[in-house]
Amino acid sequence: MDETIYAGAYWGPRKELPEDCARRVDVLLRGLAAIDPSFGRWFQLGRSRQEAVRRPIEPTRQALERLIRRGRDRVFEDLGFRMRGWNGVEDDYDATGFDVTCGGYADSMTNFCYFNLPSRSANAERVMTAEALCQLLRCMVLAWEPDSAVVTSAAHRDMVSSNPKPGTFVGWITYVSRRKGTVPPLPAPVRIEPVEDVGTLVVLTPERFMASNPAHVAVAGRVHELLARAGLLAPLRHSA
Repeated sequence: MDETIYAGAYWGPRKELPEDCARRVDVLLRGLAAIDPSFGRWFQLGRSRQEAVRRPIEPTRQALERLIRRGRDRVFEDLGFRMRGWNGVEDDYDATGFDVTCGGYADSMTNFCYFNLPSRSANAERVMTAEALCQLLRCMVLAWEPDSAVVTSAAHRDMVSSNPKPGTFVGWITYVSRRKGTVPPLPAPVRIEPVEDVGTLVVLTPERFMASNPAHVAVAGRVHELLARAGLLAPLRHSA
């Protein structure tokens, strides 16, 4: 059975205007387009796929700001804005979608940028590689400046915790913000990559990470232990 891989970036309360969020989405979409052809165009969600493909997301700052404003919470201003997209691929196993909540500043708020990723077929063969997913996570980090980010198997996430909180567990690729500290030396085959001057990517394996692979789970457990000992795994900080 295929294991679902997802990418998520998370940060606590951060009040931002629609134009600030639109600028960040613009940075994200420009970066995505350079990773893979399947990330080159996006559509707003609709009541059906036929409706969605008639609603392309225009990759201009002005159009993105309009979409952000449209996604404003109607009741609570401090919950920020929501924007979602789909790459137009009909096959669910080969499609990618994203979900963004930004600009929220309620005390217990978690803002996020989340990608559902293809699990099999043509796009998955290209995208489900450590190289491509490092590029994806790098784009997310540079766009959103999150407190934590991860690419991992949903099965492994649920295996390590019954209530997994962002920043507290290790995935296939884990982003550690420089604000948290310095990543210690890690055992092979783990690779460490800097993300400009803002943080570090920790890549557990060069091949696709699987919760069904005992060797992968063992490496993840060891790296989790070392990062936790260095004080680098902690829940998001909130006001409350």
